[in-house]
Amino acid sequence: MKLIVMTCLLAVTASAMPRPDKPSQDDDIVPIIRDDRVEFADGAYSFDVETGDGVRRSEAGQSKGDAGAVNMAGDYAFTFPDGQEFYLKFVADESGFKPESDSLPVAPAFPYPIPQFVLDQIAFAAEEDANRELDAARGDYVGYD
Repeated sequence: MKLIVMTCLLAVTASAMPRPDKPSQDDDIVPIIRDDRVEFADGAYSFDVETGDGVRRSEAGQSKGDAGAVNMAGDYAFTFPDGQEFYLKFVADESGFKPESDSLPVAPAFPYPIPQFVLDQIAFAAEEDANRELDAARGDYVGYD
């Protein structure tokens, strides 16, 4: 009998505890201040979103070519918990993702001059690579031109 009473008390206590996977009424709900989206039949799009906690994101893009690739450009900004502002502008196209931001780390300059024999060897290797036949067995891409 004591076991049944203890089990019931444990079940009632466990059901009354707040669950971490469900937000409680005390959790902050961030309102969406602006959410403008435009989509065109040709695949082009743009959107601008801003939330009540200062997060902003804008992006525009358009379809490029028959392969379904999309060129896009945009930016986003937010504030770190310590108050520091973060802003990033980007372009993504056939040559890759190119972000720009004062917050991104920059590699230091190479501290030594590169000797001429090293530059000559790099040029020689590039010329050799350009003149050899492609071979799938070596991992070369021999598909579409």
